[in-house]
Amino acid sequence: MAETKVKAAPKASNSAKKSSAPKAATKKAATDTVKQPDPVLPPSNEEALAATGAPRATTPETPEFPKETYLQWYEQMQLMRKFEEKAGQLYGQQKIKGFCHLYIGQEACVAGAVSALTKDDKWITAYRDHAHPLALGTSPNAIMAELFAKATGCSKGKGGSMHIFDKNVNFIGGHGIVGGQVPLGAGIAFAEKYNKTGNLCICYMGDGAVRQGALHEAFNMAMLWKLPVIFVVENNGYAMGTSVQRTSNVTELYTLGESYDMPSEPVNAMNVEDVHNAVARAAERARAGEGPTFLEFKTYRYKGHSMSDPAKYRTKEEVEDYRSRDSIESVRHTILTHNMATEEELTAIDDKIKVQVQESVDFAENSPYPTADELYKDVYVQQDYPYIRD
Repeated sequence: MAETKVKAAPKASNSAKKSSAPKAATKKAATDTVKQPDPVLPPSNEEALAATGAPRATTPETPEFPKETYLQWYEQMQLMRKFEEKAGQLYGQQKIKGFCHLYIGQEACVAGAVSALTKDDKWITAYRDHAHPLALGTSPNAIMAELFAKATGCSKGKGGSMHIFDKNVNFIGGHGIVGGQVPLGAGIAFAEKYNKTGNLCICYMGDGAVRQGALHEAFNMAMLWKLPVIFVVENNGYAMGTSVQRTSNVTELYTLGESYDMPSEPVNAMNVEDVHNAVARAAERARAGEGPTFLEFKTYRYKGHSMSDPAKYRTKEEVEDYRSRDSIESVRHTILTHNMATEEELTAIDDKIKVQVQESVDFAENSPYPTADELYKDVYVQQDYPYIRD
C-alpha cells in the first residue's frame, strides 16, 4: 500500500495566534515565563465554566463513542489522578523518596491511546511513567509498592518511580535517560515487524527529548524500514522548568517528523476523543505496513516537573487556564449531559477508586524491602554469570 501522508492543520500566523490566545497575565513569573497559546487547544470558555463547572470548549455536542468507552475513560483517568495525588502526599511525608514525576493533567494522553490500541501492542515511555501501566491494567498495589521501594513492587523495588515495568501488560518500562527510550521504541517495533505479529509499539517522550540526537537517528531508521511505531511527544510546554519557546527554534514540534517524510500531526491532548482518533489513525497505518507516525500531544501538567520543583517559572493564571480544560471534567460533563450515568453512579466510581488507592498504600506499607541477596539478581540474563565479584 502506498504511504499516506497526513496533512496536519496549517500553522496559525502570529497574528492568528495572538487573536485566539487567552489574555496574557499582567504579572509575570520570576523567570519571565512564556505563555503557551496554541491554535490546537481551544480557548477556555469562562462563562460556560462558571455556569456548569465543566469546560464546554472540549465537550462534544454529540458523543463520538458509546457510553462504555466514556465510562472506561472516566474511571481510568480518575484512577491515574487520585493515585498520583496520593503519591504526592506520601512523597511529602517522605514515605516515597528519590525522584517522583507526576502526570496530573496529562491523563487523556494515555486513556485515549489505550482505547485505540490492542492489549498486544507494546508501550514504552520516559520517567513520568505511573499513569501508563495503571491504564493498561497493572495493579495499583504493585506500582505503589514500587514507589515505596518494596520487594512486592512491579520492578521488585529496584526501579522506583522512574523505572516502572510490567511485561504482563506489555509495558516495557519507564526510562530515566532523556530520549533514551526513543530508539528502544523503534527496536521494539522492529521486533514486531520481524516476527510478523501485526502489533505495534507506541513510544512516548517529553518535549525535551526532541532535542536529543537519538530521536533523529531513530526517526530516520523507522522511516527507512517502515517500522510499526507511533512516536508521541507529550508537549506539556516545559522541558523541566524551561518553556519550549526558550529551548527550541521549532516550537511546532510535530513538524520535526516531516523532515523524514513521517506522517505527523498536532493533537489536542486535553481532549480524550482527539487522542483516541489520532492514535487509531496512526495504528491503522502501522498495521498496514506504512510505517511510523509522529504525534505531538498538546497537553499540560498541573504540578512541577518533579516533586522538588515549585514551578515558579509560570503564573497561576496560566495553570488555571489549562485546568479549565481539564480532560476528566470534560468527560464527566459529557457523561452527565448525555445521560450516560448519574451523579450517584459517578460518585460510586470515585469511591471505588478511593478504596483502591488506599488499599495500594496499605499494601505498600506492609510489604517487605528487598533482601540483600537481591542485589546481584536481575542484572544479567545468565543466572550463573561468572564475573560478579563477591
